[in-house]
Amino acid sequence: MTDLLANLALGFGTALSLQNLWLCFVGCMVGTLIGVLPGVGPIATIAMLLPITFGLPPTGALIMLAGIYYGAQYGGSTTAILVNIPGEATSVVTVLDGHQMAKQGRAGVALGVAAIGSFIAGCVATLFIAAIGRPLSSIAQLFGPAEYFSLMVMGLIFAVVLARGSVLKAICMILLGLLLATVGTDLVTGQERLTLGLQDLSDGVDFASMAMGIFGFAEIIKNLENPETRDVVHGVIGRLLPSKKDMQDSAWPIARGTVIGAILGILPGNGAVLGPFASYTVEKKLAKDSSRFGRGAIEGVAGPESANNAGAQTAFIPLLTLGIPPNAVMALMVGAMTIHGIVPGPQVMTKNPELFWGMVASMWVGNLMLLIINLPLVGMWVKLLKVPYRMMFPAISIFCCIGIYSINNSTSDVLFTAFFAVVGYALLKFGFEPAPMLLGFVLGKLMEEKLRQAMILSRGSFMTFVERPLSAALLVVSAIMLVIAILPAMRQKRDQVFTE
Repeated sequence: MTDLLANLALGFGTALSLQNLWLCFVGCMVGTLIGVLPGVGPIATIAMLLPITFGLPPTGALIMLAGIYYGAQYGGSTTAILVNIPGEATSVVTVLDGHQMAKQGRAGVALGVAAIGSFIAGCVATLFIAAIGRPLSSIAQLFGPAEYFSLMVMGLIFAVVLARGSVLKAICMILLGLLLATVGTDLVTGQERLTLGLQDLSDGVDFASMAMGIFGFAEIIKNLENPETRDVVHGVIGRLLPSKKDMQDSAWPIARGTVIGAILGILPGNGAVLGPFASYTVEKKLAKDSSRFGRGAIEGVAGPESANNAGAQTAFIPLLTLGIPPNAVMALMVGAMTIHGIVPGPQVMTKNPELFWGMVASMWVGNLMLLIINLPLVGMWVKLLKVPYRMMFPAISIFCCIGIYSINNSTSDVLFTAFFAVVGYALLKFGFEPAPMLLGFVLGKLMEEKLRQAMILSRGSFMTFVERPLSAALLVVSAIMLVIAILPAMRQKRDQVFTE
């Protein structure tokens, strides 16, 4: 307990420095903004802002990017309630009851409960990260190359199981990501692989170019072809502070949503996105009158909103303790850490304690900022929601091109970004979800490294992966998950869940 308090004191000392406070505020503000604006998600925004982090200290850069991620969860609920459009994937469930409450003249109460639930869930999740971080890091220290390889295999299998759409398409995306990770010069043999004779590919595919092309520009192109219909609530927002009865009705859903979101957020794949869906299902089953759901039930806003914020923050646990990104946003965070020469994994806590505990403390500070940013500025967000998307995309595109060019002052980076934009758009059109590909790409180099290390230690025997108990257990879990996902009956149920 003494160690935990000392570590939190170190974290708050780091997070409360003027520069880090400012970067946390910028991240939360940008996150809320992109959560509010439909069509611009945190993946695209973080991909676009990666070049800016080059000139920032590592801790400040990661605090800002983290603020964008969990800030988007707050902003997404504003759009879901006021416009009937989920500003973020995790806000899909909030639309069902939040917009109905707005139509009944209770938009302010819905926004207030969403913000309060998000704040409570965020604070609890931050304490959970602080409490579980050190034990998990200690366990991770026991991992050898074989265990790490098996753990990453399990992470990729979870990404397949929890990805939307076809299991086969998700597997193809992961394999494509792993293939792209092998492009460039082999550090062991010095041979160039899959470079097609292009000198620009000798160092491998540039992470920022790929992320910005596939998640930034491709998303912009997709949004432009969909005509917008924004059903902005024209009535009075009303008072923001919920009544005593509203808080009594919301208390248990907030508590349950926090627990569900915190647990699912740790899962590799799309766990954080599943939290709000699971919370909504639980609240509907526990309700005395389930017919109220979909007609403005406050529990249908409080539970899912708490779950999505708790999940967004506990998603940092596998990244910071094991070095395994559980979703596409965390994969981008790995990219940001790599840019700054930080190796994600259990060494972060021992070698960069200011970074680890500074990020943990900044989440609590960020949640407090978001509570202040969101409630008083509702009027401003409503006005922003009336700005057509077609008027914003030229500015977004120009800033992206400037950002990607500024990394290496190279026009080839801009051309690669354009290429990946076309690839990303094609993938979206054919129903391929690009997030598993990014996970495969980020984990590919590390998987190859651990595979080689394990093979050297075992003198070329693949049996090392099944002879070591922990490695074998992880591979067995992976195989069971994959078989379950492929079984026709389970595949049908899985598709039904995602459709609902």
